[in-house]
Amino acid sequence: MDPVIANIRQELQSQADPEIQKASRRFFKEEIMCYGMKTATVIAIAKKYWREIKTRNKQEIFALCEELYQSGHMEESFIVSEWAHALSERYEREDLAVFRRWIDTYITNWASCDGFCNHTMGDFIEQYPECTEELKRWTQSENRWMRRAAAVSLIVPAKHGKFLDESIAIANLLLTDTDDLVQKGYGWLLKEASRKHTDEIFSYVMKNKKVMPRTALRYAIELMPKDLKAEAMKKDW
Repeated sequence: MDPVIANIRQELQSQADPEIQKASRRFFKEEIMCYGMKTATVIAIAKKYWREIKTRNKQEIFALCEELYQSGHMEESFIVSEWAHALSERYEREDLAVFRRWIDTYITNWASCDGFCNHTMGDFIEQYPECTEELKRWTQSENRWMRRAAAVSLIVPAKHGKFLDESIAIANLLLTDTDDLVQKGYGWLLKEASRKHTDEIFSYVMKNKKVMPRTALRYAIELMPKDLKAEAMKKDW
C-alpha cells in the first residue's frame, strides 16, 4: 500500500463518527460502507494529500485513486472525485476508458456517482464534447450507475446552458427507465437544462409526459414558473 493511502485511511478512521455513520445510511436504499464523516472534512483531507501527490505523473495518481476505490468506503470515493477533478488540466481523450471502468466497477451509490460525474466527467465532456456519444451508449448499460452517470455527467454544463440537444437525447434514451435513481438522474439533468432553456424543456416534458415517470417529471419542472408546473402536472389522459 502506498504510504499516502495508509495515512489517509488512518486519518479517516481517527475522525470517524458513529453517529454520522448511522445518519448517513438513512439516505441510501442500498448498503453502504462509510466511516461517518461530514463531506467538508473529507474534502479537506483530500486537498491536504493532493498537495503531496500532485507532482506525480497522472498514471500514478490514477493508481492511487483505484486503490482508494477498492476499499468500498464512500469517503474514499469522494477523495477520488476530488483528485480526478484536480487533474482536469491533464485530461486526455483516452482517460475516458479509465473513468468508464471506475464507474462500472467501483461506484455503488448515488453520492459516489454524482460526486464523480458532476465534476470530473462534466469537465472531461466539456474538453472532449464528442464523447457525449459515449454517454448515450451508457444509457443502455445493465448497470444502473452507468445509466445514471450518462445523465448526471452533463449536469454542470447543462446548468450553464450547454449540451441542450445532447441532454434531451440522453433523456429520450432513459425516458421509460424503471429505476427510480436513473429517473431522478435524467430528471435532474432536464431541470438544470431548464435554467437557460425553459421553453425547450417545457415542450419536451409536455410532449412526453404521458410516458415519463412522475419522479422524472417532478424533477424536470422543479425550477419552472408555477403556471408551467401546473400545466405539466395536469392529468389530461
